[in-house]
Amino acid sequence: MLRVSIVTISFNQAEFLERTIESVLGQDYQDIEYIVVDPGSTDGSREIIRSFGSRIARVLFEPDSGPADGLNRGFAQATGEVFSFLNSDDILYPRAVSAAVRCFMSDPSLDVVSGHAKIIGPDDQVLRRTYSDRMSVMRYVYSSVALIQPSTFFRRSAYEKTPGFNISNRATWDGELFFSMARAGCKFGRSGDIWSGYRLHRQSITASKSTEEAVGKVAEGIFLQVMGRPRNRWDKGIEKVLRVWKHLVNPRNTMERIFRGPVFGRTPG
Repeated sequence: MLRVSIVTISFNQAEFLERTIESVLGQDYQDIEYIVVDPGSTDGSREIIRSFGSRIARVLFEPDSGPADGLNRGFAQATGEVFSFLNSDDILYPRAVSAAVRCFMSDPSLDVVSGHAKIIGPDDQVLRRTYSDRMSVMRYVYSSVALIQPSTFFRRSAYEKTPGFNISNRATWDGELFFSMARAGCKFGRSGDIWSGYRLHRQSITASKSTEEAVGKVAEGIFLQVMGRPRNRWDKGIEKVLRVWKHLVNPRNTMERIFRGPVFGRTPG
């Protein structure tokens, strides 16, 4: 049996935190090491965390330099062979962990596996579904790949091939980590199952229009790093073509977007 270490970073999300924790502790998989990191919540989150006692394997109440730094600190304490991280406003659906482990057990060469998610609102109402793409380094460089973060699990060995989470990235630290794994030669896979509820609310990062601007800046930095030059007008054309291709090869996600709207910019509740 593979031990699975799951890290939750918590900061002033008391409204949703208990549901997040319960969704991890209620999994049917037995060997889960749950680590919660809270750098200084003042809204009652720490009291919620303490109320679970020893059911949470490790709790880190110490200052950090932001979400990416908190995740690095959490995974530095992890002892599992498979890692995952769940934000304090998201949830895992029942049997998600056991399904992810089965993927790794059935294919020992697999380093990262992603499922899909339901986009949910503050009261758990389903707004739409969203589906992970197939990872490709080049398509990621051209902003044409997205993996659903709370539905993604990866081996410790894959994480150790990267520098960890980039603490200067305040918008897409998850995507940058997965991209680093891809550049390191890790093998990615997808499950057809929905593993998580990815929550949007008025305070969530994804629901903010400003996030789109931050994502764009990170994307430009990654392009410059990989290609050794800034984008030109030909690159913009290539990106458009690859985004069309993304919609063609992931039709379920495309249909959700057409009929239920995009993920970015939504402010439900």
